[in-house]
Amino acid sequence: MSANPGGKRHGESHGPVRAVVDWATQRMMAMVGGPARFRVIVLLAGVLALVAADQATVGAVGMEVKRSLGITNTQLGSLSAVSSGAGALAVLPVGVLTDRTRRVRILAVSIALWSLAMLVGGMAESIQWLLLSRVALGAVTAASGPTVASLVGDFFPTAERGRIYGFILSGEMLGAGFGLLVCGNLAHLLSWRSAFWFLALLGVVFLVVIVRKLPEPKRGGQSRLPAEVADPTSEQSVAPGQDDAARSAVRDRGVEPDPALVLRRDPMRMSMWQAARYVLRIPTNVVLIISSAVGYFFFAGLRTFTVVFVDQQYGLSQAALTGLAPLVGLGALLGVLSGGRVADWFARRGRVSARMVVPAVAYLTAAVFCAPALLTTSVAIALPFLFVSAGSLSAANPPLDAARLDVVHFRLWGRAESVRTFLRMGAEAVAPVTFGLLADVLGSGGTRSAQGLQYTFLIMLVPLVANAAILLHGRRTYPRDVATAAASERMTETGRGRPR
Repeated sequence: MSANPGGKRHGESHGPVRAVVDWATQRMMAMVGGPARFRVIVLLAGVLALVAADQATVGAVGMEVKRSLGITNTQLGSLSAVSSGAGALAVLPVGVLTDRTRRVRILAVSIALWSLAMLVGGMAESIQWLLLSRVALGAVTAASGPTVASLVGDFFPTAERGRIYGFILSGEMLGAGFGLLVCGNLAHLLSWRSAFWFLALLGVVFLVVIVRKLPEPKRGGQSRLPAEVADPTSEQSVAPGQDDAARSAVRDRGVEPDPALVLRRDPMRMSMWQAARYVLRIPTNVVLIISSAVGYFFFAGLRTFTVVFVDQQYGLSQAALTGLAPLVGLGALLGVLSGGRVADWFARRGRVSARMVVPAVAYLTAAVFCAPALLTTSVAIALPFLFVSAGSLSAANPPLDAARLDVVHFRLWGRAESVRTFLRMGAEAVAPVTFGLLADVLGSGGTRSAQGLQYTFLIMLVPLVANAAILLHGRRTYPRDVATAAASERMTETGRGRPR
């Protein structure tokens, strides 16, 4: 008799929580288009979250690492630099593998090696040892860019890629926040080594999940997931008019392809060198690569020195930083979720180059709102500016990532992304050392001076403004390059028995 009341009370106490969870889950399913899409999005976002958490953790534990190993800002920046440099070298062969082998298998192997490298890094007794572990981490994380881009292209329709990329890139925001807050506090309470080991454990858990839950799609959109598909391995066609907003708009305007760039042979037979030369001849792709490199250059320096800067500029403790970071992170998350959606909305209404214009406006807004936050020492004044700036900076990425898929043949997505990632990670490799060195020089007070980092961040806003101008210039070539990619696919896929 007594068991029933007890069981009832237990169910009632958990009923509201369960109801909220169920409601949130259903809302998310509806937003992304069903459980199959939700699963793929979460897993791809998880891949980016692991990489971002690792990179953010380096900055979050920076003070502890500096005290433990006795290093300078420049040496702290080198930890991120060597990781990005190694990734830049490794990403080119990974791009070839992405276009020719099973991409889920590449991700699984890279996550396993990533976890091992994190474990070894946590054992480092010297800066040299830690640097070597960061080299290994950079090499294995190089797989994330080409594989995720290729999988997004094959899983999701063109018209929705900006919005879908927003959901997936939110993994970067959440991963960075996790590294900053969870790993940063773990390092503060225990040690910076425990933060590295915790990430290694999460990597092993995620490896098991991705092997079991992420299917390998067929190439060329044959496994795309229209809304409300129950099985992610099914091959259902996308509803007419939903697959290609950019190409439909270009076709309606009568934009002709560039005859010199239309492919007439199978891209699979192109070597890495030939593929790289080809994708670097696509004007819009070059603009997108430059923009990406500049944006990630700034972001790499920002994430490496944010904790150090906030500590010195605003005098915040670790506990206060824990309260501030979620607010700024919320701005970044809202930006990454809205940037692609806004660009897709304009594209569906005939604004052909929306995926170029929206990021340009976002970069300019980020620079304008970031400057006041850097000039004040009041966190109350800085917070709203940081909120808008973080949102604008992150809003640029989803439409840019979607635009890259628009202007490149789908059988070159992996290699094109590897070229882009090579140059982007090169910029990321240079950024932390550049920021650290410039901060040490301008600070004139060594590692204790906030002035050096303040001046450095202000100077680095100039490339963001330049990025806006670069993208606005690129909007002129985007329509023709979209038409060229479509013509290339029709030309090469007809020979494979798949008229486009």
